[in-house]
Amino acid sequence: MAGVELRQLRYFVAVADELNFGRAAERLLIAGPSLSQQIKVLERDLGVRLFDRDRRSVSLTPAGAALLPHTRALLDRADDLRRRARRLSGSEPVRLGYVNWLPPDLTTRAAAVAELHVDAWVAPSHTQAARVAAGSLDLSVCWATGADLRRLGLRSRLVGADRVHAVDIAVDGGSDTDGRSRAVAARDTVVLLDDDATSWSSWNVYGADLAASTGARAVRIGDGGVTGPAFFDHVRRLRCPVVNCPKGQTSPLPPDLVRRPILPPEVYWTWSLVWREAEERAGVLGVVDALCDGVGDLGVHAPQAWLPADDPYALPG
Repeated sequence: MAGVELRQLRYFVAVADELNFGRAAERLLIAGPSLSQQIKVLERDLGVRLFDRDRRSVSLTPAGAALLPHTRALLDRADDLRRRARRLSGSEPVRLGYVNWLPPDLTTRAAAVAELHVDAWVAPSHTQAARVAAGSLDLSVCWATGADLRRLGLRSRLVGADRVHAVDIAVDGGSDTDGRSRAVAARDTVVLLDDDATSWSSWNVYGADLAASTGARAVRIGDGGVTGPAFFDHVRRLRCPVVNCPKGQTSPLPPDLVRRPILPPEVYWTWSLVWREAEERAGVLGVVDALCDGVGDLGVHAPQAWLPADDPYALPG
């Protein structure tokens, strides 16, 4: 056993998968005679015959079939060890994009596993997801639906969530009432959908689903007033609670307006960390684990929580 190499074990698995030495050699990018010789060496070192072979067929022996799952497990552990070692080296630069939110402890979490470069171009969710798919970013924090992920060939994990609230005209010059009376049902709110799909594509999808699912009223606008001072003007004009978009609402709340919790249901917006399905680089996968491990469900699976039906973290049914 001392002479057995991981390389030879990979050869064993490839031949077992293909049951054809020629195809296995092509898959491994080595010459057929060399592969055959290495399998013979492995059989000698293990002390068992792994394959029965003649001119027309290759099949696993009972010993080969018994050892195959253990060999796969050993190779998986070796691959995991290699990935962990590369993550600890911190040698791989990883490019991360975002929309307007990042985990507050981003730098601390990522520092041990990769050299993280946060991209300066802040862009809408659908743009950032497309950049990851195209390869100009390795990761992005954005909002995405299950359909987006499938179409772009991306994977995702939950990295953050915002409890969405409404903004309304303040009563009695802005004085607060008790917490329960300030709440507003989702069906009694308005959600703004902007004609500028280039900037607000994701929000429009989210808002339309919110309206259809809860009975909120969708109102079309064309002035970019989903956030900012123009949003507050829409609240004053409509004189009813308007759902506040978590994407870039940085303007302070004016004194004549008030925040109102939305319930029932409790409305959530999720932030996904997305990466390419075919991604194998240890640094990228290490950042995913560093940012997402231990995050939990952030309340989005609570009984009263609402997510769009195609949100990646929505529970079935």
